[in-house]
Amino acid sequence: MNLLTHRATIFGVTATIPTVRRALLAGAVAALAALTGCGNGQGATTPTPTPSASASPAPSISPSPDLSAVSVTDAQPPVVTVKAPWAIASTQVKVLREGKTGQKIGSDATVTINYVGVNGRTGEIFDSSYRTGKPATFPLNGVIPGFKKGLEGQQVGSRVLVGVTGADGYPTGREEAKIEPGDSLVFVIDILSASFDEATGEAVSPAAGLPTVTMTDGAPTLSIAPGSAAPTDLKVQPLIKGAGPAVAANSTVTVKYRSWTYGDGKLYEDAWKPQSGPLSTLIAGWQEGLVGQTAGSRVLLVVPPAKAYPDGRPSATPALAAGQTLVYVIDILDVTAQAGS
Repeated sequence: MNLLTHRATIFGVTATIPTVRRALLAGAVAALAALTGCGNGQGATTPTPTPSASASPAPSISPSPDLSAVSVTDAQPPVVTVKAPWAIASTQVKVLREGKTGQKIGSDATVTINYVGVNGRTGEIFDSSYRTGKPATFPLNGVIPGFKKGLEGQQVGSRVLVGVTGADGYPTGREEAKIEPGDSLVFVIDILSASFDEATGEAVSPAAGLPTVTMTDGAPTLSIAPGSAAPTDLKVQPLIKGAGPAVAANSTVTVKYRSWTYGDGKLYEDAWKPQSGPLSTLIAGWQEGLVGQTAGSRVLLVVPPAKAYPDGRPSATPALAAGQTLVYVIDILDVTAQAGS
């Protein structure tokens, strides 16, 4: 069963469920163009091509070994002062204020941030989410290499200062942002939130009598006691309690999951890759069982047929017989409000 089939099984209309959520900059088209190097005006991003070796700073600027020449106020928004013309020898990050959430940004995360971007050559701001009054949201895989290097591994809630070389920024420049080839860039970034790569939080001891979940090579496996009768009502069991926002009835959730048929414990769906969809379009067992659960959580659901597929799915591959109880293990990676809600 391929991922498209998985999405059709749980998430309904395949076309509305991207494997990696599109980057939405809440109207900040200029910010999208600046950070990604390519924008279509609708929030989609194209990863920046591998920088060329010709992206060295202009010969008249002696690259700094560190960020000591950059000062940042603790204000909101921050005031960034760069002693221009300035360049940096290697992309570097400095934590100005560390967050207290305990959540670190993974390599595949989607982040929501406020930021100011300054051109080191001129000392002038070339981009700022504060100008629009709206934070920027995008996947790390859709931004310039230096921006990703500055955010990956940082803690949500932090303010970080990032110095980006020309090679890790825009090797050929960005005319509309007045960035010339080789320009080093400075970003001050307030990290507001981020999706999870996997469940992260406090372990929860499951109730007796439920299927046993074991993580093997980073994915869940399931054991059901032989001869145990399938429950007739929905069972909801958090296995890890995450620290992210709670799921509401009108939320869009990003998850990865696996499911098994209860009677024989056979794997039915292997969808252990991030995918997103409005909770309101999912099966009743998910709509009831996930409300109130938090991003970062791992949740076990035992879903009776009346809240899943009472008539089965005879045309699916593999087919599902009528009257089957399903067991789901779900990692909730992100929770956002539906557009327009």
